[in-house]
Amino acid sequence: MPYEIDFLRVGDSNGDAIVFRWGVTKESPFSINIIDGGFTDTGDQIIEHIERHFAKPENIANVVLSHADNDHATGLIKVLEHPRFSIGTLWMNKPWDYVDEVIGSFHGAYTRDGLIKRMREMHPYLVEMEEVAQRRGIAIRAPLQGSAIGPFTVLAPSRMRYVKLIPDLDKTPTSYGSALQEGFGSLIGRAFSNVAEKILERLDLESLDNDPPATSASNETSVVQWAVIDGKHILLTADVGPEGLAEAAQYAENTNLIIQPDIVQIPHHGSRRNVTPTVLNRWLGTYPAPHRGYAIASIGKNADIYPRKKVANAFTRRGYKVHATRNSWVNLRNGYDRRAGMVDADVILFTPDVEDD
Repeated sequence: MPYEIDFLRVGDSNGDAIVFRWGVTKESPFSINIIDGGFTDTGDQIIEHIERHFAKPENIANVVLSHADNDHATGLIKVLEHPRFSIGTLWMNKPWDYVDEVIGSFHGAYTRDGLIKRMREMHPYLVEMEEVAQRRGIAIRAPLQGSAIGPFTVLAPSRMRYVKLIPDLDKTPTSYGSALQEGFGSLIGRAFSNVAEKILERLDLESLDNDPPATSASNETSVVQWAVIDGKHILLTADVGPEGLAEAAQYAENTNLIIQPDIVQIPHHGSRRNVTPTVLNRWLGTYPAPHRGYAIASIGKNADIYPRKKVANAFTRRGYKVHATRNSWVNLRNGYDRRAGMVDADVILFTPDVEDD
């Protein structure tokens, strides 16, 4: 089965926007999945990209919002509204759908309806996406562990872990638990920010932290997707952190003999908070290693600090060619012809000096 995956450049800063096409043969009708939409202006870019490179898409089967952060969500509103697109299903998690299970974590003054109202007020773009989908007759489903989205299977989050994370989301009212943790976490964060890194790395020497400061709860709700097509393994991670990657690996290992991907999205644009040596060894294998595949960091043209050097090095030493979308979009394909005018993407080379990282 042929496929191709385009990692688009996402404006000036951060965000994700991915277009995935697959068909029975390269001449046959095809389907498209859109995963995340970057900020609002990236929505125009996605529409232009699809109309230019796929001419008349037979079917935009699925639109997937990985998690409820602006740099992934707002661009999808334009995509959902586009009159020439016929869209099958919108996959997104809505925290208010689980209000009965989490209301005990919030202030007792909240009624059930009051908490739903407050959650919706704090996620206006999710509400807008929901309204557009309902107006256009697009089905809405929750992308939780085990869901099938075209050729992809959702590995994480599980329903149980997603519900557990809701009280700690930035865009829900402050929970009792997070109010207690905020001061402690802030002190730790400031302490880490004062520590200067002065290390030289080698292919056989890694300085990546195995216990980094935690990424946000919202990032940990990111949808992790996995596909095996013609023997090629594809892992899409969005902004997930070590906790979600470990949950995804456990689920994948329970259903697959080999989980090492040929194509992997570097989590959260290449942040050091989102990967550890332990979770990378589990997913990618140990190091140093010969060529195993390709790793892509989704970043904007002015996101100069991403991917962080330690993170890019971590993928390189495990046998992955690292590419970023800073200058242009990146295409990887199997079974489809190379598009006219395309050139090889720049590779981010291993950097021994990470003292400025």
